[in-house]
Formats: sequence, C-alpha cells, structure tokens
Amino acid sequence: MILENMILDNVKNMPPSGIRKYFDLINEMEDVISLGVGEPDFVTPWNVREAGIYSLEQGHTHYSSNAGFIELRYEISKYLNRRFNLQYDPKEEIIVTVGGSEGIDIALRALVGPGDEVIVPEPSFVAYKGCTAFTGATAKVLNLRAEDEFKLTPEILEKAITPKTKVVIVPFPNNPTGAIMTREELSGIVDVLKDKDIIVISDEIYAELSYGNEHVSIASFPEMKEKTLVINGFSKAYAMTGWRLGYICGHPILIDAMKKIHQYAIMCSPTTAQYAAIEALKNSDASVEEMVKEYNRRRRVLVDGFRKMGLECFEPLGAFYVFPSIKSTGMSSDEFCEKLLMEEKVLVVPGNAFGDCGDGFIRACYASSMDNIMEALRRIERFLKKHNS
Repeated sequence: MILENMILDNVKNMPPSGIRKYFDLINEMEDVISLGVGEPDFVTPWNVREAGIYSLEQGHTHYSSNAGFIELRYEISKYLNRRFNLQYDPKEEIIVTVGGSEGIDIALRALVGPGDEVIVPEPSFVAYKGCTAFTGATAKVLNLRAEDEFKLTPEILEKAITPKTKVVIVPFPNNPTGAIMTREELSGIVDVLKDKDIIVISDEIYAELSYGNEHVSIASFPEMKEKTLVINGFSKAYAMTGWRLGYICGHPILIDAMKKIHQYAIMCSPTTAQYAAIEALKNSDASVEEMVKEYNRRRRVLVDGFRKMGLECFEPLGAFYVFPSIKSTGMSSDEFCEKLLMEEKVLVVPGNAFGDCGDGFIRACYASSMDNIMEALRRIERFLKKHNS
C-alpha cells in the first residue's frame, strides 16, 4: 500500500504554515530575540490561574455540557454586552470551543463544501485558507493594500462576490497587519452584504487589543446580527494561549449546526480552562487594561524604530503586530527574514506567510519585553546599514 495515495488531495496539497520553519530554526540557535511568536509574553493573571488550580483541587474534572458550562456562557454573554454592545442568549447562541481556531473550523465545516467560495482578505491568519481547503470549498483571496492601511473596502469586496460566495471572513483587528475597522468603515461593508445570502465569520480574538479606538463588531449592526458568527476567546486578551479556550456566538440555527460537529469531534472544551475563564471574565478587567497599556507603549516604540531606520510602516491600531515594508531593501520577505535571523539572530516573520500580497513586508510582534524590542531594533538597524552600504 502506498500510504501517500490514501491522503485526500485537499490535505496533501495544503502547504505547512510558513511560520513554523522559523520557529524550528530558533530551537537550534542561542541568543535569538524573537519578535515572531503571536503570543503574549505575560503570564495568565494569578487570580485566573488560581481558579483553574482550585477547580482541580476540588475534583472538578468531569465533562461539561457540549456547549460549555452555562455559568461561563452567561459570563461571556454579559461581557460581550458590556464591552461591545452585543447581545447573545447564553443558552442557545454561544458555544465554548477549543480556542478560537476550533470556532473557525466548525463554522466553515457547517457552512461550506465543494463548489462554495469563502472570501478571505489577506494578509491574514493562516488558518482561514487551510480550514476552507479541508472542507473542499474554495478560498477566494482578496489582496488588501498598504495604501488602504490593509482595511477591507466595499469596492474590493463587491467585485469579489459571485453566486458561489457563501462566507466572508472579516478578520479585524488583524493578524498580521494590526489593521482595524472603524464603525464608519464597517458600515460600507454592511451595505454590500446586508441584502445578500452570505454569512460573515467575524474573527474578533484581538478585540480587547485596540489602541485609541473602541473595537466595533460587524454583528453590532442590526441588519448583520442574524448572518454573523462572532469568534472570540481568551488567548490574547487574558494571556491564556495554552489554556486553549474560545467561543463562537451566532443565531441558534447556525449554533445548533456547529454544535453537532463540536459534539462528535470534541465533546466539550477543557473544564479546568472553563473554570479559569469564568474568573477571567468576572475579575480581570484591570489586568487586561494593564497589559493593553504596556502593549501600546511597545507598539509606539517599535513603529517609531522602524520609521527612523527608513522602513515605511503604517500605524497599526490593533492586535500586537507591526507590519513594516522592506521593499526598499530589494529583498523578498523570505530572504530578509532568513538573513536577519542568521546574521543578527532576530526572528521576524515574512509577510508572505500570511498571503502572497504580504511579500515585501515583515511581521514583528511586540508581545515581547521592552528590552528585547530595543535590542532587536538595534540589530535590525545594523543589518540594514550593512546591506544598504
């Protein structure tokens, strides 16, 4: 038996993440400063860790309901209403998932299949295209532009829609660009979609990480509520990446369909993480504010640093990434990142790892200490001077 022939083509033909090879490389190197990993450098707040520990001490080690503990779903509902003016029934309109990534996966699996199209704005999170491919549907890529600050515009979206379009992904605040969408900008997207039979998957995992602008969900527009699935979670805002906990909110008909997949594939999310998440939502606003304040400080330093060394860089107002252009160096994104890592031991991620239109850019993550950021900037500046001379 030739085992390779047993693997489905849509899995076999999907390339591995363009990010992973760099992380494999740094495992074999010393003195590397990483601005590559999209993960908070903060530890989960103590009160949240303590709630998880206490749940284990009390022997709370059994399954929850498929959709997650009802207490957690109530807290998610209250949080979304308090922070983003979104109203969801905790009994029928929320599923607790294994990270936001599972939410993306089960949403796409419930909605699309062969012959359907999913509009994926890029640069964006690598999982959107991968999860779409695994359903047999086609990812239709929209190339966002630096001159638009990598925002989704109504004109670009309108041109991409065809009779096969079933889903549009709205990934803001954005990984890797840090772009956001204001209410006014989203209203143009709403005008395009409100009368069409298209579901929006709104990935809002970085909603709390907005600087100078309050996050606005496309689901807060009354005409979009029914046709939008909101994905969020605890990884970024609460520094809980390893706990693997997220959630997806939407109309009961859509939630029921996704719950079937969740039931058979997952059963329920980790209960220790669910107990910790209840505490996070109840008592961790101050911790989130402190983390956001520190991210904002680092953001300004990193943007300033890239601009001073001559790299064009629009101001990212969300997430914890900066996306400067390195086109002036004459190098491709891959070449720049590989040389920078080997010569100066600084890890950044090539922009084309997030879509072909990201070539000529790099992603630098400021979820790293200020000392690391300052040293990385010194090394990058030295690298640029060497290659520009």
